[in-house]
Amino acid sequence: MDLRIFTEPQQGATYDTLLTVAKATEDLGFDAFFRSDHYLRMGSVDGLPGPTDAWITLAGLARETKRIRLGTLMTAGTFRLPGVLAIQVAQVDQMSGGRVELGLGAGWFEDEHKAYGIPFPKEKFARLEEQLEIVTGLWSTEVGQTFDFDGTHYRLTDSPALPKPTQAKVPVLIGGHGATRTPRLAARYADEFNIPFASIEDSERQFGRVRAAAEQAGRKGGDLVYSSALVACVGKDDAEVARRAAAIGREVDELKANGLAGSPAEVVDKIGRYEAIGASRIYLQCLDLADLDHLELISSQVQSQLS
Repeated sequence: MDLRIFTEPQQGATYDTLLTVAKATEDLGFDAFFRSDHYLRMGSVDGLPGPTDAWITLAGLARETKRIRLGTLMTAGTFRLPGVLAIQVAQVDQMSGGRVELGLGAGWFEDEHKAYGIPFPKEKFARLEEQLEIVTGLWSTEVGQTFDFDGTHYRLTDSPALPKPTQAKVPVLIGGHGATRTPRLAARYADEFNIPFASIEDSERQFGRVRAAAEQAGRKGGDLVYSSALVACVGKDDAEVARRAAAIGREVDELKANGLAGSPAEVVDKIGRYEAIGASRIYLQCLDLADLDHLELISSQVQSQLS
């Protein structure tokens, strides 16, 4: 079971804070550092000092870390043109020595688009499908050949399809709860399928849909990595769990029901239940980025038992 650290910087974080967390992620033996791709806070937090850009952040971290994987859950398809995104991700992959993964989603948070003047199209899923075809097509085009695409939303003509990532295949993550179109898209393009903030029962159903869609598309269902993203709130005792829950504005009972919360033993047990339905990777949503002791506890008393 891989454990990855997943951050939400739009809630309030500087690049230096993210760098500190990424270095702790590496030093403590976690598999990867991922971040969301949002430009506006959510909920009652002030979001100060303001947003950071996902791929600019990852470019910086690519040069400041050595081992951990780096990626997004999920890059918003509405934020970037697919040709530009292919260049950005390929460059950051080069900068990291081949440690980047691309999570790409349709985009959903309309308020942040309004706040920063970003178009918010009604038909986002069809755009996402074209974006995936373009990004993966640009990367897979042989050097010296050109790439063309004539779609409903995007057209590329005689693209040199450069630069290339360091990795022969940058892993592509697709995720979500949709019962039909999302599994079909994952079956065609994804190396990993992620379901965020879902119960064990809902996760099992969605994993089953993706496996079935993969087999219908001519792939083996086991060709994909299956992962979950869950909020983490772990403490060595009840008082510490309660303190960490209060720090992120949540209730302990709700976190235990919907996330990975409680003692290390409780969290290990729940992770085991996700593993039993096919998850081999967990993204731990860590909302209090100043609490590095939380990461140390998870590393020493949760991750150590899983490995």
